[in-house]
Amino acid sequence: MRLLLCFFISITCFSQDNKFDWILKKNESGIAVYSRKTVNSNFRELKSIAYVKTSLSSIVALLDDWDTYTQWVYKCGKSTTLKRISSAELIHYQTVVAPWPAENRDFVVNVKFAQDEKTKVVTIKSTCMASYIPPVDHHVRITEFNACWTLIPLKDGTIQVNYQLLVNPGGYVPAWLVNMAAVDGPFETMLHLKEWIVKEKYQKAKISFIKELVN
Repeated sequence: MRLLLCFFISITCFSQDNKFDWILKKNESGIAVYSRKTVNSNFRELKSIAYVKTSLSSIVALLDDWDTYTQWVYKCGKSTTLKRISSAELIHYQTVVAPWPAENRDFVVNVKFAQDEKTKVVTIKSTCMASYIPPVDHHVRITEFNACWTLIPLKDGTIQVNYQLLVNPGGYVPAWLVNMAAVDGPFETMLHLKEWIVKEKYQKAKISFIKELVN
């Protein structure tokens, strides 16, 4: 039942039509990572899934704590809020540390938080805004980026956390090489999320626009 639910929810994150099936690539430490081919790209779409005993507000508080991303998000070199549009929307800038000799990447995204009134499912969607700021020296600007966190509250008090990502890193890195190493990012980020969410500041967090599931 949990598996069916996560696949149904994930369809609503990205609007593109994808005929390919998800393939399990890694399943360790309570985290499953899947990938699948995409219709219009040589890069694979990724999805990681974990279950965390916590509140919706705690996870939203962590995901909205952008200054900490350099400490727990995989290969994050810099994390900056460029504009806060509302409590549930912002424009975000982030850099990705690439292994030598490749140049570091950066991206700008519009981030929107939303919650379904009935199911209490929370979605946090990031869509690319590559031209929002000028290019940054010694960085390759990512121009194709879509990411979505889906937080699904379950009746036992557990949150099913899904992270779905489709990105073209740009530059001259071959797709086959990116796809070969791509599983590490979603896995490490989800693993660190599970470690960070137990911090007191997140456990005590109350987000005004987030409602918990009442059993």
